Amino acid sequence: MAQSNEKIISVASIGKTVPSGATGLTILHDISFDVRAGEAVAIVGVSGSGKSTLLGLMAGLDTPSTGAIRIDGHDLFELDEDGRAALRGRMVGFVFQSFQLLSSLTALENVMLPLELAGRASAEAAAREMLERVGLGERLRHYPKQLSGGEQQRVAIARAFVTQPALLLADEPTGNLDAATGRQVIDLMFELNRERGTTLLLVTHDEGLSRRCDRVLRLAGGRLLNGDAAEAV
Repeated sequence: MAQSNEKIISVASIGKTVPSGATGLTILHDISFDVRAGEAVAIVGVSGSGKSTLLGLMAGLDTPSTGAIRIDGHDLFELDEDGRAALRGRMVGFVFQSFQLLSSLTALENVMLPLELAGRASAEAAAREMLERVGLGERLRHYPKQLSGGEQQRVAIARAFVTQPALLLADEPTGNLDAATGRQVIDLMFELNRERGTTLLLVTHDEGLSRRCDRVLRLAGGRLLNGDAAEAV
């Protein structure tokens, strides 16, 4: 994948502690790494290692106890909630394990939604084109409950890419899919990533999937084992 020396994400000494008992529970300990524009980076570790918490912090959906995260030079946590939402809307796409589609909206309406929220013109045309690109041109008017799990995740991928984000955050995107469907969905995600030059951060426990990325960051017990010396794949 085409990469540059430009840092799109810089994570510096991030820690996260939540209330628990007398001392609190520390989920993340002093995490630091950089991601260059155009990289595909896997964050791996067993369940409970802090992967999804870290991804949520990088998305600005949660706040750290210590440290800083910069996206495209902007310090996420110096921005207020509206500022973080605006930065996400401008730069970030999401793919979740549980799809996160709105059940009352059709596939087309789900993909149009982020464009409409951003005030983009021609939202329907762009959403239609994106759904055709992911192989769902015949399913535009179907609701999520009328789609298979693989189809729902394709809608979610179309929704993530339709805004042309610089950065895609994916949290266990094949976790609710069978192996064959999961491979098809991942193939599609990597194809779109290459086509559009997106930077990909992928949380997974699947070692086969992590090997498709440029680098692997390993978390264990809330600690980063390899940091910026993360193994190349």
